[in-house]
Amino acid sequence: MTHTEVSLVAVAVTVVLDLWVLRTRLLTTRAYWVSYAIVLFFQLLTNEWLTSRGVFRYDPDAILGWRIGHAPVEDFLFGYAIVTQSMVWWVFWGRRGVEREAPPAGGLVAQRRAAAAPSSDDGAATRPPAG
Repeated sequence: MTHTEVSLVAVAVTVVLDLWVLRTRLLTTRAYWVSYAIVLFFQLLTNEWLTSRGVFRYDPDAILGWRIGHAPVEDFLFGYAIVTQSMVWWVFWGRRGVEREAPPAGGLVAQRRAAAAPSSDDGAATRPPAG
């Protein structure tokens, strides 16, 4: 398979997984598209840097020939599939309670504050010396 074929199949599989198989419907949310726009910005920078310097080279017979900057359009299709599937699987497993233990009440910030605060048992050790 060419890079173009793999990229197109990856996009199709990603959309089918999100909307019909796993039913996360992430592609229908604004939060997803805002997140993806941020990722896409950095993908543009990274792809431009890597392809313009020859770090990656593509066989002209394996790509369409359309480029965004120096990177073939297939890179963006494949990147879309990878990023989106990562997010889709994250949501899918998160909805099924894959975490081993529930987070403490108040979340991670409250947990860190509680861990950093001196306990009443060793209060004498944390007080400055008198005098």
